Amino acid sequence: MRVAEIFQEGTTRAYAKSGASQSLKFRCTSGPRKGQVRASPAACNAPINIKKSKSMSQTKARRGGMMTRKAGLTKAHNPIAKRVQGMNKPKARGRKRV
Repeated sequence: MRVAEIFQEGTTRAYAKSGASQSLKFRCTSGPRKGQVRASPAACNAPINIKKSKSMSQTKARRGGMMTRKAGLTKAHNPIAKRVQGMNKPKARGRKRV
């Protein structure tokens, strides 16, 4: 077992958009942030900030539809977002063509 595997337990590698480029991050596979992409594996099990959580819930209640539409436009038209989607797809594995 590699040292990197020990520290990254509970995460998988994923790419995310960071400004005008993409960067390597980690997708949490367990814990309270399961399914979320974070900058470090340690962030997957960090304590939850109740104040930030409540604030985000209120924002989503007020502006959730607008947030969804804007995110959809970005994912559909931004070239970096499209590149990240492709990088996060698993590689196709099949038999070799002769």
